[in-house]
Amino acid sequence: MYPSQPPPHPPVPPPYTPHADEPCPTPGHGRPHERSHTRRRTALWHSRYLRATALVSLLALSAVMITGLVRQETGTEGFLVGLGLAVFPVPPLIAAFCWLDRIEPEPWRNLVFAFTWGACAATLVALLANGFATDWLAANIAAASPSEAEAWGATVIAPVVEEAVKAAAVLLLYRFRRRDFDGITDGIVIAGITATGFAFTENILYLGNAFGEDQSLGHSGLDSLTAGTFFLRIIVSPFAHPLFTILTGLAFGIAATRYPRRRAARTALALLGLLTAVLLHAIWNAASTLGDLGFLTVYGLFMVPLFMALTWLAIWARRQELLSLHHYLAPYITAGWLAPAEPTALSSLKTRALARDMTRRTQGPAAARAVTEYTTLATTLSFHRRRAHLTGPTPDFTTREQHLLRHLRHYQPWGQPALEGALVSAQRACEPSATSTPPDS
Repeated sequence: MYPSQPPPHPPVPPPYTPHADEPCPTPGHGRPHERSHTRRRTALWHSRYLRATALVSLLALSAVMITGLVRQETGTEGFLVGLGLAVFPVPPLIAAFCWLDRIEPEPWRNLVFAFTWGACAATLVALLANGFATDWLAANIAAASPSEAEAWGATVIAPVVEEAVKAAAVLLLYRFRRRDFDGITDGIVIAGITATGFAFTENILYLGNAFGEDQSLGHSGLDSLTAGTFFLRIIVSPFAHPLFTILTGLAFGIAATRYPRRRAARTALALLGLLTAVLLHAIWNAASTLGDLGFLTVYGLFMVPLFMALTWLAIWARRQELLSLHHYLAPYITAGWLAPAEPTALSSLKTRALARDMTRRTQGPAAARAVTEYTTLATTLSFHRRRAHLTGPTPDFTTREQHLLRHLRHYQPWGQPALEGALVSAQRACEPSATSTPPDS
């Protein structure tokens, strides 16, 4: 069901009325004491301050504990060496996900939470659970062969535990930040950044242990275990953990756009994504037990093609989101909110950047920030309407739309002429010069 047409410009916010297909809460439903307890529990659960405090405390405690555990296992010197080497792939991976998220950027709080959860909470749970499970396997199932217990732990236990704890970050943002989680790109970005944080801490552990072993054996240089671990984990496969978890994020992204009101479909899709991530992770871990030839075969014939396919899918999803702006902003042209050229300008990141640069040169940085805010609001408005078109309007659709339109009007004196001028300049730059003459024959 397509949402109603936007109000004419300027807006007169109508009184809010729920949609006919949405159930209305019945005042006084239930016994008085039940309503009182329910209200208290609901107020407590929905307290943003309480949730934020609990979350920050949990992440801070996890950070302290995982730092202590890794330092205890690697030693202080090994921890510092591992930290210095493990940081290398983090900036390019974060930059890649932020580039993918440029059209409608995730709030920075969501990204910080995702990375911190992966680096602290997820690694802490995984380290403890993997160690406990491997010890149990060695004592009860593979007592005659400790190496067999380690192999079972790496190929069965670790993929399940690690992908589950990484998926928890995606689930939490999907549950409590649903407004920010409205597409495939959002799922990919959140999952990828969570996995980047997880891989960062895991690499500290592996590299720190390798350095400690080199110190005890007197190895150094390119033949050392540290160099080999760095090459394998930082150079060859920095994308491994993000690749696994992106499959879970992809499933959540599809669920957010296609099945927002079908709980069974959402649950099945999320579990399918998690199961696929676990399977891929298990295949990757098992490849290390197949020798050099087996590992290279899995890497070259399976992991690299899958990485390229998911990269293409992510870029395609980003491109589709950009192109959808023109379609979903069209009703606001008819209603007088946007000029006819604006959706076309907003559908090009180059034109957006040109609008900001031209405004910064002519009117200063404050005006350029206003243009940025205007383009962000227009993009959010388009995604809001797109989500309503795909899944049906939510009860607060009109209220949210009016809120975005009021703010859009505030920045319109800077944003609208900047976008129109940038589009004209971009089109002129693409046209052949009318005054140019063909070369003499």
